[in-house]
Amino acid sequence: MTKFYLFIYSIAAPVIRLLFPHRAVGLENLPEGGALLCANHVSGWDPIIVAIALPKNSRLTVMAKDSLFRIPGLGFILRKLGIFPVKRGGNDLTAMKTAMKVLNGGNRLLVFPEGTRVEEQGEVEAKGGVTVMATRTGVPVIPVYCGERHKFLRKTSVVFGEPYIPVIAGRRPTPEENRKIADEILKRIYDLKEVDGWK
Repeated sequence: MTKFYLFIYSIAAPVIRLLFPHRAVGLENLPEGGALLCANHVSGWDPIIVAIALPKNSRLTVMAKDSLFRIPGLGFILRKLGIFPVKRGGNDLTAMKTAMKVLNGGNRLLVFPEGTRVEEQGEVEAKGGVTVMATRTGVPVIPVYCGERHKFLRKTSVVFGEPYIPVIAGRRPTPEENRKIADEILKRIYDLKEVDGWK
């Protein structure tokens, strides 16, 4: 936890909660150590809303598209907040090594398995990299549903599901296991859609 992260969180949290009212459900499902948080992705606000839904002292590392880091000044700020780049459309070994280092270090990492913004379930398959991260580090996967398209002043529930630990037969997942686990993670995310934290 850095002073910079706490400073930004303290400033951003009240503003985000005012613009995008949300309630967190299932925080008790978060383990103490490392965890791979896998969320649906409908908006550029998603990582911010998920981070703010967590307690202040629960720093979250995020994997984000590399194009954001090419914006002057923004890349520096993102890295200071614990966000690191990933190249979309291929295997980014550097990003994968960074992700596993974060998880093995007992930290929480937020990724979006679909790899891009998706409005409806089923439009895009989950990427296999999420399975690799989970099976090689052994950390639990926490499915997260962060609502549908975010609109100003519209209430949203951020739902943290029960931990899921993928099981594979060998040291590494086969292509079939990889696809099955990735699909299961996506299913668990969208199964949380009906949970309403405002009731």
